[in-house]
Amino acid sequence: MSQISETSPKHCAKKGGININNRRKKLFFTFSTFFSGLLLIIFLIWLILHPAKPEFSLTEADIYTLNLSSSTTHLLNSSIQLTLFSKNPNKKVGIYYDKLLVYAAYRGQQITSEASLPPFYQSHEEINLLTAFLQGSELPVSQSLGYQISRDRSGGKVIIGLKMDGKLRWKIGTFVSGAYRFNVNCVAIVAFGPNMTTSPLASIQGTRCSTDI
Repeated sequence: MSQISETSPKHCAKKGGININNRRKKLFFTFSTFFSGLLLIIFLIWLILHPAKPEFSLTEADIYTLNLSSSTTHLLNSSIQLTLFSKNPNKKVGIYYDKLLVYAAYRGQQITSEASLPPFYQSHEEINLLTAFLQGSELPVSQSLGYQISRDRSGGKVIIGLKMDGKLRWKIGTFVSGAYRFNVNCVAIVAFGPNMTTSPLASIQGTRCSTDI
């Protein structure tokens, strides 16, 4: 007499559910391992190449206008032409500059509006020339700024800070990183005596800028 075993539909459904769950877990584990390995490879390449920060140097800054429109309203008019070099020091890493905003500052106060430079790609060890014309029309400034300009003019020079804020991406082979914010700070020393009435007033010497990412 043969033994007949019966399996309830509920039992079959439970067994099938276990198989489906196992497959999902295997697929998840496979994809997780693949992506983890890919990220590890990219991270190792990043560590080996270790991109250096871009280098900026200010070659010239010319002041065409820097005066108060009125001694009572404390509104400043300014116009400054600047020229600087940008260098990518990396031998195997390119740089995409996606956003570049430049402005001038004097004694901690912004004295021009922001000027936008066009985005560009910088190849390995490439040097690019950047120029910008900065202007400020009736910008509100502190009450003491007029006195500070007069005092610096009597001393024979004025120190202008040139700032650049932007975003960049590193390019390693075909891999392009996410965007990183960076800041560039330059200092221009401009001869500015009481008897100097012709413009522009040019910076005394070029300076190397500091870059933070």
